[in-house]
Amino acid sequence: MTQARREPAILLGAGLLALAVSAIRPASYGTWLLEVLPALLAAPVLVLTYRRFPLTPLAYRLILAQAVILMIGGHWTYAEVPAGDWFRDLLGLERNPYDRLGHLFQGITPAIIAREILLRRTPLRPGGWLFALVVCVVLGISACWEFFEWWSALIGGAAADDFLGTQGDVWDTQWDMFLAMIGAVLSQLLFSRAHDRQLTGLMRSLRRCS
Repeated sequence: MTQARREPAILLGAGLLALAVSAIRPASYGTWLLEVLPALLAAPVLVLTYRRFPLTPLAYRLILAQAVILMIGGHWTYAEVPAGDWFRDLLGLERNPYDRLGHLFQGITPAIIAREILLRRTPLRPGGWLFALVVCVVLGISACWEFFEWWSALIGGAAADDFLGTQGDVWDTQWDMFLAMIGAVLSQLLFSRAHDRQLTGLMRSLRRCS
């Protein structure tokens, strides 16, 4: 088995290990479950579609990075992540910024996945239209996540405060979506060339195997 074929299995194993560690005495099992739920839903989908629609290494690596961010936030709650407290004190911030990192990645990772699907399943090619549509897809995903947080708060009441992680910021929802948009823009600016190279290699490999 080549390194390219081994890597998804290695990343999956690392993700499962991180999930198990994050589940050890979290601040709240209810909050932990809500935070890691996207990773729990995504993992089976990625496994089931691996042979039929494998993704690029970049996509899988970013998915793992975002999953770990979710697991860390789920273990401590976003407002109480120790590294976030350290940055808050270092930079003189009013709140723990770890939640901001999570929403930035909510743009970075989905942008590459959306870009990959659009390039492989539609006539779109790299350029302005693709860039704009990827940002729109990310904003749609971010809006749906905010709906999910809203509904969770309605159901859970005060128990959902840790999951929402607003930390008293009345503009938290707007900041979340703005950071997701910034993440989508940065992701495409930083990773598009590498992503295109990996897509070319992946499509060649798939054609050889077909």
